[in-house]
Amino acid sequence: MKVLIPIKRVIDPYVKIRVLPEQQTIDAQHAKRVINPFDEIALEEAIRWKETGIASELTAISIGPQAVQETLRNALALGADKAIHILTDEVLEPLTIAKILKNIVLQYNPHIVIMGKQAIDDDCNQTGQMLAGLLDWPQATFASKIVFTDDKTRCNVSREVDEGIETLQVVLPAVITTDLRLNEPRYASLPNIMKAKQKPLEQITLASMNVDVKPRVKKIALNPPPVRSPGKMVQDVAELVHFLRDIEKVI
Repeated sequence: MKVLIPIKRVIDPYVKIRVLPEQQTIDAQHAKRVINPFDEIALEEAIRWKETGIASELTAISIGPQAVQETLRNALALGADKAIHILTDEVLEPLTIAKILKNIVLQYNPHIVIMGKQAIDDDCNQTGQMLAGLLDWPQATFASKIVFTDDKTRCNVSREVDEGIETLQVVLPAVITTDLRLNEPRYASLPNIMKAKQKPLEQITLASMNVDVKPRVKKIALNPPPVRSPGKMVQDVAELVHFLRDIEKVI
């Protein structure tokens, strides 16, 4: 069984970012970059499938500038067998990314596409669903547990919903997106980091794929979150009620 794992290179979530004065971009020139945490969970799950004999080949794919290859080498060090880099300097929307992934899926014929439910930089939570729609494949989103049937033609995907745990059975090929509780990703060992340098990494230019990259969403401005106002100390309940009722007028 072949598995395709799309991963995105994002700014480290523990890095404090700053919106530039023109309010169109953030100051990310020297920020540390990592695999999107949800995609890292998807990669870990696929690696576990390979270790247990469920999967036979793991291919990581990422879209972006030349620096994306560093992220793909990290994925190879963690356990992916090979990687595909779609080279572009364009900032792409989820629909465009889904179209690119569709082209790769039709070319490489994986049995499963497993990816994070969303990227932590834009929080769109759209690409997996759009890809499934374009491919006309079954989809199971926000997976917290994945169990294959004995014949590996289907899998049962459990996910958290408002009412509790919902379990879906999807027929392969399918698109699965992962939630935080699915697993705990591993760290790459030094020997595997060295081995990753020898694993195949194919580069494809976006221009050669004949995909419409025209943006459909217009970004008006980026604004940092408002500065939190300081708290107020009160001496007793009476003063608290006076403050909320007469000054703030919230009660």
